[in-house]
Amino acid sequence: MKRPSMLITALGLWLALVALATTPVQAAEFFFKPGDRVLFLGDSITEQYQYSTDIELYLTTRFPKWNMTFLNAGIGGDTANGGANRFATHVLAEKPTAITINFGMNDGGYGAFNPGGQAVYVKQTEAMLAAAKAASVRVGLVSPNAVDRRVQDRFKLYLETQKQFYAPLAELASKHGAAFVDQYAITRAALEKMEQDHADSVKPFGDGFHTASPGGLFMAHAILTGLHAPALVSQVNLDAVADKSETQGCTLAQLKATPRSVKFERTDEALPLPVQNDWVSLLPYVNSLNDLNWYGLKVAGLSSGNYALLIDGKEVASYSAEQLAAGVNLGNLTTGAIHDQGQKVFDAINAKNNLVHQRFRGVVMFQIPDWLADVAPERKARELATRLDQIAARQAEIYKLATPVAHQFELKPAG
Repeated sequence: MKRPSMLITALGLWLALVALATTPVQAAEFFFKPGDRVLFLGDSITEQYQYSTDIELYLTTRFPKWNMTFLNAGIGGDTANGGANRFATHVLAEKPTAITINFGMNDGGYGAFNPGGQAVYVKQTEAMLAAAKAASVRVGLVSPNAVDRRVQDRFKLYLETQKQFYAPLAELASKHGAAFVDQYAITRAALEKMEQDHADSVKPFGDGFHTASPGGLFMAHAILTGLHAPALVSQVNLDAVADKSETQGCTLAQLKATPRSVKFERTDEALPLPVQNDWVSLLPYVNSLNDLNWYGLKVAGLSSGNYALLIDGKEVASYSAEQLAAGVNLGNLTTGAIHDQGQKVFDAINAKNNLVHQRFRGVVMFQIPDWLADVAPERKARELATRLDQIAARQAEIYKLATPVAHQFELKPAG
């Protein structure tokens, strides 16, 4: 049967819109680049390895051939002053190509606005930006996450202080050619929506500012979208009547489609983020990850009714014909073979980051006593290199885990 011309037009228009949203121009504007050596700099929120790990997870699953390295130089209780003072030894000495700077939570003092404190914050932030620019290191300057005034009463005041305290950051970033993400504004708007919705069980920050697992996603989503991360993992568009397909970011084989059933083999170029169960309640406040984790399936021409979606023989979801005709995002599934592969990547990244943290705390930060001054510098340099080799080996294993494989998809009447 020939495909109706109206369907061709509609499908073509939809694909054009998807292509517009995910063109190479947008990818070229993304802050992170292939081969980057990424370093996350900040205070205890950075040292928690929550948002930084979720950013790393996105970059690894979305770009499994980019061969990136990830380091973390977060120190609990630190400020922009501390970051500037250790910038040469903890940042530039690691030879990063891209860094994110996330200071300001402690700098603001958790109370009323302090002009003197802000002056130091601005001065030292600018010092880091200037040093990075002189070393030709790309910088993503990030304002801290907004505190959750639902958790601590004192945060009703500090939430307003934050807005005033971080106000100079955008101009500083522009002055030094850095990217800027107003994470404060993004997370505040979402937190206020939670208040309006009376979503009392949705608390991304357990104590109001440090991250729990959902808080890591909350921050990573704000930072990545602010740095123009591509939304699309891949997209499949099918016409069940004409038994035709069009794809982006993947290939299809063995397609068999009728108005009552669809089967095909799908091989993607990337993996979607493995959505965690404790992320699910947060999804309405991060755009359901449609702007970060779109793993699409769109099927036109199915007979009315509900359809079970099976991946490698396991049912993972159920959708109506109307939902499938409009297009669904499979990136938010919390089960199935594709999710399981992403979860293995996530677990491996967390295990590797234990080594990253041990290297930073145990070797990078190690203060050499004067009575070891004759031997310690050489020993320290050798140990830093050894630990980095171990981290690189783990990273290579992670990229192997992140390599996409073919999966069998099937849609059949539910029940």
